[in-house]
Amino acid sequence: MTATGLPPDLLAMMARGVSVIAGSRDAAMRPSIMRALGSKVEDGGHKVTIFVSRRQSRQLVQDVAATGYVAVVFSEPSSHRTVQVKARRAVLRTADTADEPVLARYLVSMEHEIQQVGFAPHLTRAMLAHKLEDLVAITFEPEVAYDQTPGPKAGTRLFGSSA
Repeated sequence: MTATGLPPDLLAMMARGVSVIAGSRDAAMRPSIMRALGSKVEDGGHKVTIFVSRRQSRQLVQDVAATGYVAVVFSEPSSHRTVQVKARRAVLRTADTADEPVLARYLVSMEHEIQQVGFAPHLTRAMLAHKLEDLVAITFEPEVAYDQTPGPKAGTRLFGSSA
């Protein structure tokens, strides 16, 4: 296990750049969800940043801003190996030019990941297309993580208490 409590192979998968879906909820517990357009894992998994489109993710951005709650699923398309991390103190900022290398690396990784399941790179580029000025960075420290890989261990808590 790493310092965050994540197994090294799952942390490496998250850091590599795989499919990322983010969710939150409002005060009435109504959910919001959106595909992230990029991600960055730092400090051994203690700091995670995902990027979403402000225009396409209005409700998710509003919910995270209002509650701080975020649940993020990282999933490897070719194997369905999946981990979910949650936090209660996520912070938002507008993406800027310093984020461009992160977004470019994520795109290259996702092109590779999606090719593994038979889809051409141009489809990935269309799926992750964005304008930098539209992106919101959501940064958080995971407080709890679950193995969500389909199978008998799905839902097993990897570390933390309920977030």
